[in-house]
Amino acid sequence: MPKFAAAARTALADTGLRRDLRADAAALRRRREAAAGELGDWQELREAGRAIRDETLLNLDAYLERLEKSVTEAGGAVHWAADAAEAARLVTGLVRATGQGEVVTAAVPAAREIGLHDALAEAGVTVHPTDLAELVARLGGGRRPAARPAPPAFHRDRARLRELLARLPDAPPDLPDDPAALAAAARDHLRRRLLSARVAVCGADFMVADTGTLVLLESEGNGRAAVTVPDTLICVAGIDAVVPTWSDLEVLLQLLPRSATGDRMSPAVSTWTGVTPGDGPRELHLVLLDNGRTAVLADEAGRAALRCVRCSACAHVCPVYERTGDEPYGPRGGGPIGAVVTPLVEGVESAAHASLPYASTLCGACADVCPVKIDIPGLLVHLRGAVVESRRRRPVPTPELVMMRSAAWTMGEQGRYEAALRSGARWARLLSRGGRIRRLPGLLGKWTEARDLPAPPAGGFRGWWRARPRSGGAR
Repeated sequence: MPKFAAAARTALADTGLRRDLRADAAALRRRREAAAGELGDWQELREAGRAIRDETLLNLDAYLERLEKSVTEAGGAVHWAADAAEAARLVTGLVRATGQGEVVTAAVPAAREIGLHDALAEAGVTVHPTDLAELVARLGGGRRPAARPAPPAFHRDRARLRELLARLPDAPPDLPDDPAALAAAARDHLRRRLLSARVAVCGADFMVADTGTLVLLESEGNGRAAVTVPDTLICVAGIDAVVPTWSDLEVLLQLLPRSATGDRMSPAVSTWTGVTPGDGPRELHLVLLDNGRTAVLADEAGRAALRCVRCSACAHVCPVYERTGDEPYGPRGGGPIGAVVTPLVEGVESAAHASLPYASTLCGACADVCPVKIDIPGLLVHLRGAVVESRRRRPVPTPELVMMRSAAWTMGEQGRYEAALRSGARWARLLSRGGRIRRLPGLLGKWTEARDLPAPPAGGFRGWWRARPRSGGAR
């Protein structure tokens, strides 16, 4: 995974992508504002959602044990995965145990996180994604999008969608770019996959501990088909997706769709509990994924990030995300919450993860729209502090740290500080052209990559102050 700035260059150079991201993010913001404005108690709901998520996280061990007991009593099987590799092995083993060589997937937020598709492919299992956005991404040869309630392929225009969907083996030869025709072509293709599926892998947005009920929110209906048609259903979900009761779920189901897409309710909300003879899958397997979440839970400042309900409202208001999209943030998701979660889980020791907390203007818009009141700017500042501390512990200090220590030494004594100002001003004037400095050397060159600096004046304030004429009574 490269540093954020390097990973973002491709997206920043794509003016069409930036235009579409900007337009669609603005549309989603307007929809969210209208949907939230319909409720007179929106702020009270946000506070209730925050309290529910915090209480759940503080007692997560008890609720997970209750969830396992409820799922098992309802006829399902629960598997625990400590990390991404173990989760991928578990799912692959469960698929191969069925004797099937194909599997359909629907709304699996953790798929990219655990490398599920690659693991299944290496095991000789053919994967058929049924999420339209993922299908489009595959047809376009791009990386699979992070699954979330907001539309992860919303930046594709109709002409490009028509070009990609025309590559389907069962697409009509004269497919127009009319939205209804495009939807019909995708629906026909995906329906064939779903109706013939014997094994499906899905995700869960929430898991109700009291009853063992798994809850999936999506907009296309493919998830509902995936959890009812196949013989074997494998559900992969993070341990942080648990909620204690149906009453708690009721609050979150009001917050999430309004924040994600501006809908009063997600178009398709599927709930299923265990196994029912003669109705739905004959086997249900729930894979509970930790993969660093317990470590985040132990961080008193960072654990608030686990409140996240994956609505992506923070991404829609982020000026950085609006120009880059998901890709540069890595497999755990994009936007401000992605810039928080990845370094919290993976650590800030690597250059790539250390760069993510700086992929923000700290404007605070993300905190204003978060439905569960995560102080994302505060967490980003907390992580920036962790980055600095990690660099201090290195045996060889970084150039940036050397520069900051030099600056601290220089500013620690008046004579050194004034001498540095005089010397720096002289060098800066030598570097200027036409009264502007367009390129600084070394690390300082980062400043002039995107801005010019005015050349300093020949005489500084301190010299002027000492040389000014004084009246007899002036002190």
